[in-house]
Amino acid sequence: MADQVQMWFDSFQTPIGTLTVAADTVGLRYILFPTNAHDAPGRESWVRNPEPLREARRQLQDYFHGKRRRFDLPLAPVGTPFQIHVWTTLAAIPFGTTWSYRDLAAQVGKPTATRAVGAANGRNPLPIVLPCHRVIGADGSLTGFGGGLPIKRFLLEHEGALARPRAAWQSVEKALSCA
Repeated sequence: MADQVQMWFDSFQTPIGTLTVAADTVGLRYILFPTNAHDAPGRESWVRNPEPLREARRQLQDYFHGKRRRFDLPLAPVGTPFQIHVWTTLAAIPFGTTWSYRDLAAQVGKPTATRAVGAANGRNPLPIVLPCHRVIGADGSLTGFGGGLPIKRFLLEHEGALARPRAAWQSVEKALSCA
């Protein structure tokens, strides 16, 4: 049996709840929400060590404070070649915009594979950094999201891709001032 790679993690508060980030010597492997549709394997062996994750934490906090629109981190998602192709293509979706699953399928060169693209999108281990939340239904509906639709809505509103009621802005501003 091969030696298991050491995985470090850190958790911190954000306006959407506690985020957990995990990395190994290759790069960032996971970003986890307070609840996730798909958990990361092997979490019981992860070691809490904020130091190797300092930059990921800083960039995510900058994003939530409106100071960052793109991420510059070493990424190391694990998946099939098709999943990795879908996930890396997500980084091409500009901040503040959305694509449909059909748009994403076309971008990965599989225009008739919207379901396969949707399944890969739903397994994205690095949400926010690889912005799967920017993928919506062709009719503009918010569909499926591993962290839950309220978080998807928050992220899209935060980026200006969805209109946000004034009361929601006030609660977000209050949450950010407490972070």
